Amino acid sequence: MKAAGTQPLTSFGAVFDPFCNPSPPPLMFIILLRFSLRKSDAPTFMDAHKQWLKRGFDDGIFQLAGSLEPGQGGGILAHRCTLAQLQQRVNEDPFVEQRVVSAEIIELDPGMAVPQLQFLVS
Repeated sequence: MKAAGTQPLTSFGAVFDPFCNPSPPPLMFIILLRFSLRKSDAPTFMDAHKQWLKRGFDDGIFQLAGSLEPGQGGGILAHRCTLAQLQQRVNEDPFVEQRVVSAEIIELDPGMAVPQLQFLVS
């Protein structure tokens, strides 16, 4: 039960109750999408995967995406969501659904950044 007059804190689209969770989740995630033995199926699902990436950027969750070289898969920097929200989003990637890649999410609590990326620092 909340004390009278208190409001949940909102940040990055999520509600944080200071009585249950005194600090917001880490602001940054690194998503590694590593090709599986089904790598040869990637072209079949590439358009759907690109649409999934576009939604992540349009929603303001994804900040950067690129290839893991040499030809190992892909990587994404994400923020403005909880780990649970991100796990759900990653599970909706057609590459993940079709087991073309395995996904790993690494939580990062940024402490320092260049001025252009200061908005990512918690």
